[in-house]
Amino acid sequence: MQTLRISLLLTTALVTALPAGAEDTTALDEITVSANLEATGTDRTGATVTVVTADALAQAGDTRVADYLARLPGISVNGSGPIGTTASLYLRGAPAQYIPVLVDGIEVGDPASPQGAYDFGTLSTADVSRIEVLEGSSSALYGSQAVAGVINITTKRATKPGTEQSVATEYGQYATRKFSYSVATKTENAEAALTYSHLSTHGFSARDENDGNYEADGYRANRLSFFGQYTFANGLTLGANGFAEKSWGEFDDYTGDVAGTPGDDFTTRDTKGARVFADFVTGTVANTLDATWFDSDRQSCSNGWCDPFDGTRTKLGYQGATDLGATARLVFGADTTKEKSAGASTRTNGVFGELNWAAAEKLDLTFSLRHDDHSDFGGFTSGRIAAVYRLQDDLLLRASLGNGFRAPSLYELFSVYGDPDLKREDSQSADIGIEKRWGETASLRATAFYLDAKNLIGWDYAATACGQPWGCYAQVPGHSRRSGLELAGHYRVSPRLDLAAAYTYTDTSVSTGWAAVARHDLTVTATGTITEALSGDMSVHYVADRPDGMPEYAVVNASLDYDFGEGRTGYLRVENLFDKEYQTNKGYGTSDRAFYVGLRASF
Repeated sequence: MQTLRISLLLTTALVTALPAGAEDTTALDEITVSANLEATGTDRTGATVTVVTADALAQAGDTRVADYLARLPGISVNGSGPIGTTASLYLRGAPAQYIPVLVDGIEVGDPASPQGAYDFGTLSTADVSRIEVLEGSSSALYGSQAVAGVINITTKRATKPGTEQSVATEYGQYATRKFSYSVATKTENAEAALTYSHLSTHGFSARDENDGNYEADGYRANRLSFFGQYTFANGLTLGANGFAEKSWGEFDDYTGDVAGTPGDDFTTRDTKGARVFADFVTGTVANTLDATWFDSDRQSCSNGWCDPFDGTRTKLGYQGATDLGATARLVFGADTTKEKSAGASTRTNGVFGELNWAAAEKLDLTFSLRHDDHSDFGGFTSGRIAAVYRLQDDLLLRASLGNGFRAPSLYELFSVYGDPDLKREDSQSADIGIEKRWGETASLRATAFYLDAKNLIGWDYAATACGQPWGCYAQVPGHSRRSGLELAGHYRVSPRLDLAAAYTYTDTSVSTGWAAVARHDLTVTATGTITEALSGDMSVHYVADRPDGMPEYAVVNASLDYDFGEGRTGYLRVENLFDKEYQTNKGYGTSDRAFYVGLRASF
């Protein structure tokens, strides 16, 4: 296979070309806001976290956030057709309901969905400036659902004092049109940002057209996001952020396209979220108060019948932090969360603490502990220990050990298929890794991981608690286990060429209640400067040893950017360069070779 040969060649070039030695310089410090309860340098945390910048997103050019995330170690995505249809994300082999997703501090998982998962099928990159992927059970920091990890998304902000504006537009295959406009301003005491984006496409058939499906499934969406804060002379900072999105998208039900029913299957979504916060200092304690609200109004229509799915989530939280001498810092707080859907509701109250301790000049330890009390299943205590040891400034050892839980969703508890006596799901995870940097020339990170979960909630055709003749949601006996290895690296071959690779090996042999994922998942990316104005990007995504006998595949995407100067860039993007026929989800289609042209400008 030609694309496989390309991926193997690029991988070999990356691995074998890593230098045996390099100048003794330390990479610029990077900050993570998700790995601990406070912002922390990535070299001061034992947690495994991947940070994606705005430049990386722009360079890749992906329309959906999910398509970019699929490039990262530990992540796989199963799509059910074009943008607008469901896309399920897996982190270290655990499915989406075990991965909380936050946008500017607002949890956006759907309270009305069967298992409370966030659907990545509709989220575009238009207003995203940063993504952090935290891996490992993290309920000690984030409470319920954080069994596999957390995805934290930040929308566009001002990057320097003054006012910045940016606009982007694109047109391409399937009559796809994209437009976005952002304005952001920053002064000594204030910051504000606003982004509007529009996306519409005729799409392609969600059920694979090679199986006789013929009807294209289109999508359109409009989204508005904002952020603002002001710091007063006494140090008090008040702020607010939020978003609103309306969308309409077609899908195919399990039977596929049926003659005489064009456009009969579609979903409308109206989602809104808001957060208000206050940061202030009292004595030696830094305090944060915040309140968040999320509302999802979703309607799914099929065969002339529409079902409404409405859910809301409100959360009120407090966090404080204080130094305990020169080498330790304590973070503590409490929060309360209420979820409501279809007349039913649950409340979870939590208290938490975290100790960050520089135990030695080269060793940092983090101890996190949280207790949650759920209105239906009772209490659960979760903890995490993370450690990082800097053998050298550019050579780090990391390790973490933690547990997590997922509370049953409102749908699992109270719908016509639910069981109000369901208990929580439990998990334990561990990882250990090593990271080496050669200045800005190269880096390599290897992480071995283990995840075990029990008391999983799944569909049982023999269950009778809900009174339905075809089954109910029920506790699944046994364990599901995931273990494996993640590799991520980059190498600057020359001032004009960079190579990067991400590989995940996942063992899903013990998979009670969880769908399996591919054993091998590799992405290799080459980024090069052709002339002073022209640059290019090519990525190869190769997936092998897949569940259910699905064939391996390798897909190549490419792009060319031309810098016109004065903040203006034109680009050509090609998805599925070699027109590969493949599926990420059995029975559902993917894009043929598709061309897109666009323009980005900032001023």
